[in-house]
Amino acid sequence: MSAVTVKGVSAQENRVAAIQMVSGADIDRNLEEARQLLVQAAGMGARVAVLPENFAVLSTRRMLECGRLEIGTEGPVLSFLAEQAAALGIWIVGGSVPVATRPDGSRIEDRVRASCVVFDDTGRQVARYDKIHLFDAVVEDAQGQYRESDTFEPGEEVVVVDTPAGRLGLAICYDLRFPELFRKLREQGAQWVTLPSAFTWTTGDAHWHALIRARAIENQVWLVAPGQGGYNSERRRTYGHSLVADPWGRILSELDEGPGIVTAELDMDRLEEVRTRMPVWDHRKL
Repeated sequence: MSAVTVKGVSAQENRVAAIQMVSGADIDRNLEEARQLLVQAAGMGARVAVLPENFAVLSTRRMLECGRLEIGTEGPVLSFLAEQAAALGIWIVGGSVPVATRPDGSRIEDRVRASCVVFDDTGRQVARYDKIHLFDAVVEDAQGQYRESDTFEPGEEVVVVDTPAGRLGLAICYDLRFPELFRKLREQGAQWVTLPSAFTWTTGDAHWHALIRARAIENQVWLVAPGQGGYNSERRRTYGHSLVADPWGRILSELDEGPGIVTAELDMDRLEEVRTRMPVWDHRKL
């Protein structure tokens, strides 16, 4: 598997890894690939590893089937994440997992939620963010139309959590197009934001880099964006280009297509320097 790292950076306290995959309908195969990549990320010195959206299953037909097994904090995929975090001694941001219950424990009858679940290095679940903005759009590709709202119930809560790499804000894929969410994450103290994604190749080629850099620049945060990157099925090609962008909008590390890892050190001194030299947060009028 190919990997890209930031040259000259040794393993440090704030090293993070963005994991790129090409998941399909075979859950067992997807989880084994995720396990291998998590092991590799830990070996590269990452304190926090971030999986892409739909890492365990990328198949509309199987989403509900998979999600109905994930109840509360338990289920095959959630248990897998907890076990890997504890075994490897790293924090894991679990991309998105279809889950059949809401954060309050109530059961969802007709759909599931796309949940980004965070586990600490003991395997304890410490945060959950349910994707707020659902991708219902017509795209000029082989699939043509996407309707996430047929399968997923939207979340409502903005979520941040303290991690070894700084205070983390959680977002998922289509959320990238809604800057107000990222403003709220910054308001709640986010120093870095993760964006596990499965952007279509068409929309990614047009907008991925521009939107990633804009959200990083305007909120002065690190942005860690792992994606699906390749042909997930005969009709679905995802854009990939998993990357890490700094608070100045510079892309520090990037992988185009195929499974692999990008890593970077989140330099919080650099973050404070950017925020101090250009205190845009203090200059807001609206």
